[in-house]
Amino acid sequence: MKTMIGVMGSVAGFNEQAKDLSHRLGKAIAQHRCAIITGACPGLPHDAVLGARAAGGLTVGVSPGHNFAEHTIKYDSPWKEYDVLIYTGSGLMGREITGVRSCDIVVLVGGRSGTLGEFSIAYDEGKLIGVLQGTGGIAEHVATLVKVINKDTGAQVVYDDDPDRLVTRLVELNAARRQTMSHDVFMAPLLSTGGNGGNGNDERDHIEGIQQAIDAMEKQIQRLQASIAEQRKQMECYLDLAALGHPEKG
Repeated sequence: MKTMIGVMGSVAGFNEQAKDLSHRLGKAIAQHRCAIITGACPGLPHDAVLGARAAGGLTVGVSPGHNFAEHTIKYDSPWKEYDVLIYTGSGLMGREITGVRSCDIVVLVGGRSGTLGEFSIAYDEGKLIGVLQGTGGIAEHVATLVKVINKDTGAQVVYDDDPDRLVTRLVELNAARRQTMSHDVFMAPLLSTGGNGGNGNDERDHIEGIQQAIDAMEKQIQRLQASIAEQRKQMECYLDLAALGHPEKG
């Protein structure tokens, strides 16, 4: 399963340096064989999508619209560079929760009030967060925000001004976090059973603990399978729409 890296940032109000850094960020995401996910919007996130696309990466957009027409006409948002579009019908702010929760890693580039909301969701939900410095906006103030928030949510924040180095660090940290989480899922039932004061039931408790761990892992697999099925369903919808031959915008 591909690691999903979300890029959240400015739709407007940025400079050429931020555009270049965002494009390099998307390219680095693709080169690490990760999928890029954005709010299917213009601006710096779209520059990252263009970079990922140029490097042969998988691109996913979480649209605020109900359907293709709303996405392209009402929200005037790009679509041709995406392999998958997920239609939330939640509007610009509402789709942020879906977007952030769909990511393993969230990266901030520039950003204003909308990006601040995405950061807040990611931080509160204990996500691994990257900050691409040198892109302006919210990205330049995250360190101060973390100090002001002063709340342990399990989130990790990584800062770097080099897109390639930032993605490398994030991918390595994400792998370590996954390994720790898998270990915790397996070990928690074993640790919770413990001994029974030497009453001769230790072996039975050990076996029950292993069974509980297996049950937990099977449930996790079922959740992943359900998620994959939903993604396939979204892909089929997109292919159906593409087959209708939507006219390109001039």
